[in-house]
Amino acid sequence: MTTNTPIHETVREHYAERIKNSASCCGSDACCSPESSLYPVDLLTTVPSDIASTSYGCGDPITLASLKPGQTVLDLGSGAGLDCILAAQKVGETGHVIGVDMTPEMIERAQANAKRVNLKNVEFRHGYLENLPVESNTVDVIISNCVINLSPDKEKVFNEAFRVLAPGGKLAVSDIVTDGPLPEAIKQSLSAWAGCVAGAVEAEDYVDMMKSVGFTDVTVTPVFFDKETVDSALADMGDVIDLKSISRDDVYKAIYSAKITAYKPA
Repeated sequence: MTTNTPIHETVREHYAERIKNSASCCGSDACCSPESSLYPVDLLTTVPSDIASTSYGCGDPITLASLKPGQTVLDLGSGAGLDCILAAQKVGETGHVIGVDMTPEMIERAQANAKRVNLKNVEFRHGYLENLPVESNTVDVIISNCVINLSPDKEKVFNEAFRVLAPGGKLAVSDIVTDGPLPEAIKQSLSAWAGCVAGAVEAEDYVDMMKSVGFTDVTVTPVFFDKETVDSALADMGDVIDLKSISRDDVYKAIYSAKITAYKPA
């Protein structure tokens, strides 16, 4: 654990408070709850409803990853453990799932959730995405759900992801990216990094960072938010920025959740 910045502390405090109060990541269940159709309905029938409803993501990396029995999976920013639990069910007893998160309260909840569903093939480690507590070349598939955008050093996250993936390994993430500039007021708001919007970078820059560390066959499929979702994220920032100074139309057009896949060359 050698990485720590004011942004890390802000994000950690934000998500610790969210899990304590069973709140979503953005101040409204609209963007983060599985009930918003992020996941196929049949996928969530395998876990208790209260676990299924505790999600802080923006997509469905499980379906995107096309997991197979026996694989080793790493979840970057595993939160309360929903994606790890779903992944553990997919890879089966011969597979293994590792969740990494920097928020102790999230680790505690994730461990309790995995125990409730009697999973023996999943573990949770306390650490930073920029300095993963995972050995090199040991992971078959990396998943992540609306977390990399929160990192202040995304290229380092991709470097670490590339390091721990085995040759031929796959990266399958859902994340927030932009297509056009965000209002400066949002970019300058520190607490906004803990929501669904402000840590995002241009999709083109996101892909360039991945390619620069060695990833190949990078694909990005956009999934646009409805206006209510973006409004909810902005409302969560209202105590620190002047929302009247922001063009809502600019934000609606600029932000989307992306399905992103890439590979480490074999």
